[in-house]
Amino acid sequence: MADIIALRPQSESLPPGTGRHGPEPLWRHLLGDQLRRRRHERGETLAETAEKAGVSPQYLSEIERGRKEPSSEMIAAIAGALEATLVDLTSGVAQELNAAPAPISANRSIGTRAALMLAA
Repeated sequence: MADIIALRPQSESLPPGTGRHGPEPLWRHLLGDQLRRRRHERGETLAETAEKAGVSPQYLSEIERGRKEPSSEMIAAIAGALEATLVDLTSGVAQELNAAPAPISANRSIGTRAALMLAA
């Protein structure tokens, strides 16, 4: 059975997912921002990227706006269409999280702002 190690425990005084500056961001929102930014950097339209990825422009738009929770296969297809890897996207999201102010629930003794849970 896997051990789960929390790098940032939840504060007992705040609802889960809530920090000093409001709710923690959702993965789908940060991923969507990352995809849109990469698409814009390439100067591509939704239709162009969607066609390369094999998805509809409407679906790609919903992913970019954080309204859909895409499967790992869809994320990989879109990443490939943008000539990026899953590691590229994940690293970009992690950088955004690290740049954000730490929620009040951060464990000050560890001194980390990582909001990840590791399973071993």
